[in-house]
Amino acid sequence: MKLKIFDTVANISPITCDRLILVDPNCQSIQRLPVGQVGAIVEIYPGESPRYLVEFADLQGREYAMAVLQPTEIIALKYELSSVG
Repeated sequence: MKLKIFDTVANISPITCDRLILVDPNCQSIQRLPVGQVGAIVEIYPGESPRYLVEFADLQGREYAMAVLQPTEIIALKYELSSVG
Protein backbone atom coordinates (compact mmCIF):
# COMPACT_ATOMS: atom_id res chain seq x y z
CA MET A 1 0.00 0.00 0.00
CA LYS A 2 1.35 3.38 -0.99
CA LEU A 3 1.17 5.98 1.77
CA LYS A 4 -0.03 9.50 0.98
CA ILE A 5 0.02 12.95 2.58
CA PHE A 6 -2.39 13.12 5.54
CA ASP A 7 -2.65 9.33 5.91
CA THR A 8 -3.09 8.34 9.54
CA VAL A 9 -0.30 6.09 10.79
CA ALA A 10 1.11 4.66 14.02
CA ASN A 11 4.72 3.93 14.87
CA ILE A 12 5.52 0.23 15.31
CA SER A 13 8.84 0.75 17.09
CA PRO A 14 9.92 3.27 19.73
CA ILE A 15 11.37 6.53 18.43
CA THR A 16 14.29 7.86 20.45
CA CYS A 17 14.46 11.53 21.43
CA ASP A 18 17.45 12.17 19.14
CA ARG A 19 15.14 11.47 16.17
CA LEU A 20 12.23 13.56 17.48
CA ILE A 21 11.46 17.21 16.92
CA LEU A 22 9.64 18.08 20.14
CA VAL A 23 7.21 20.90 19.47
CA ASP A 24 5.30 21.19 22.75
CA PRO A 25 7.41 22.68 25.59
CA ASN A 26 5.56 20.40 28.05
CA CYS A 27 6.99 17.37 26.22
CA GLN A 28 10.67 18.39 26.24
CA SER A 29 11.47 15.66 28.79
CA ILE A 30 10.31 12.81 26.52
CA GLN A 31 13.07 10.20 26.26
CA ARG A 32 11.34 8.25 23.49
CA LEU A 33 8.01 7.99 21.75
CA PRO A 34 6.48 4.63 22.64
CA VAL A 35 5.02 2.19 20.14
CA GLY A 36 1.47 2.90 18.97
CA GLN A 37 1.45 6.69 18.90
CA VAL A 38 -0.89 7.95 16.20
CA GLY A 39 0.22 10.59 13.74
CA ALA A 40 -0.34 11.96 10.25
CA ILE A 41 2.02 12.05 7.31
CA VAL A 42 2.69 15.71 6.50
CA GLU A 43 5.57 15.35 4.02
CA ILE A 44 6.92 12.60 1.80
CA TYR A 45 10.59 12.47 0.83
CA PRO A 46 10.62 10.32 -2.32
CA GLY A 47 13.39 8.04 -3.45
CA GLU A 48 14.34 4.39 -3.59
CA SER A 49 13.44 4.17 0.08
CA PRO A 50 10.89 6.92 0.76
CA ARG A 51 10.79 8.59 4.15
CA TYR A 52 7.83 10.24 5.81
CA LEU A 53 7.61 13.28 8.06
CA VAL A 54 5.00 12.29 10.62
CA GLU A 55 3.31 14.78 12.93
CA PHE A 56 2.10 13.43 16.27
CA ALA A 57 -0.73 15.31 18.02
CA ASP A 58 -2.95 14.85 21.06
CA LEU A 59 -6.72 14.36 21.00
CA GLN A 60 -7.26 18.13 20.87
CA GLY A 61 -5.13 18.32 17.72
CA ARG A 62 -2.14 20.00 19.42
CA GLU A 63 1.08 18.86 17.80
CA TYR A 64 3.67 17.64 20.30
CA ALA A 65 6.31 15.93 18.16
CA MET A 66 7.47 15.20 14.63
CA ALA A 67 9.82 12.58 13.21
CA VAL A 68 11.14 11.46 9.84
CA LEU A 69 10.37 7.74 9.61
CA GLN A 70 11.04 4.85 7.27
CA PRO A 71 8.15 2.77 5.84
CA THR A 72 9.23 -0.11 8.11
CA GLU A 73 8.64 2.04 11.20
CA ILE A 74 4.97 2.87 10.63
CA ILE A 75 1.69 1.18 9.83
CA ALA A 76 -1.28 2.80 8.09
CA LEU A 77 -4.46 2.94 10.16
CA LYS A 78 -7.82 2.36 8.54
CA TYR A 79 -11.28 3.33 9.68
CA GLU A 80 -13.22 1.25 7.17
CA LEU A 81 -12.99 -2.37 6.10
CA SER A 82 -11.41 -2.54 2.67
CA SER A 83 -12.19 -5.33 0.23
CA VAL A 84 -9.94 -8.34 0.55
CA GLY A 85 -8.47 -10.30 -2.30
